[in-house]
Amino acid sequence: MDAAVALELFSEVRPRLFGIAYRMLGSALDAEDLLQEVWLRWQNYDHAEVKNPGAFLATVTTRLAINAGQTARARHETYVGPWLPEPVDTAADPQLGAERDAAVEFAVLILLEKLTPTERAAYVLREAFDYPYPQIAEIIQVSEASARQLVSRARKHLAAERRAPVSRAEQQRLLQAFVAAAKTGDLAKLEELLAEDVVSYADSNGAVRGASRVPLLGRPVVAKVIKAFSNTFWIGVDITWAEVNGQPAAVLRRDGHIYGVLSITASESGIDQLLWMMNPEKLAALA
Repeated sequence: MDAAVALELFSEVRPRLFGIAYRMLGSALDAEDLLQEVWLRWQNYDHAEVKNPGAFLATVTTRLAINAGQTARARHETYVGPWLPEPVDTAADPQLGAERDAAVEFAVLILLEKLTPTERAAYVLREAFDYPYPQIAEIIQVSEASARQLVSRARKHLAAERRAPVSRAEQQRLLQAFVAAAKTGDLAKLEELLAEDVVSYADSNGAVRGASRVPLLGRPVVAKVIKAFSNTFWIGVDITWAEVNGQPAAVLRRDGHIYGVLSITASESGIDQLLWMMNPEKLAALA
């Protein structure tokens, strides 16, 4: 196989490979770095031995992502403040390459962080890409019965920790209503929108002054903190609405530069999570 054919085959499946790597690592930058390694291995491999290039490349990507996930987990333990997945503009099709939208939402990616890398791989391959269990077993090097058990355990974990989400339209309405109330410091409206056990996460890795380094817990605390910052945080801010990780998001700009992205998770109880992405390194891709 000549170099041009090898490149063409790799390019055809690259969107899926990126989708696997991103869901495994929660970082577009790390996913891109991983695909560079996959490409190098593909270049140097004896292509005559590969009967199914797509399956081969997906296997290499997943196994590298499992190893990288172990390193990433250790890195997150030294992160300054809450860690959130790196946002991606799914409206612009950033090569997530999924047959399904599963496992790309922030809430799911956060929960996937609690799984082992192998559990996460099994879940991603099944839920996002509909791989058959025999192939999942081969990729992650376990028995088919074990692959089924890993996916089942991951599903149960996510179901136990996540409330049924509201519709996309309702999520958009709640987000816009929250931003309006936050800008004016309307405490009563904030309390009306927030669930009783709401949690607010601000990811800045210590790079943004004023960003809380611990999650804020509970409606009274979160509402009062949001109100307290209403006179300073929103000054000179331009807000645009976008689709980030398949969900509505508010992109915050000041002087033409993105300095934050706000998204929420919501259920019938109201806004369950406020997710403030403030880390400049993670905002680079959106910018």
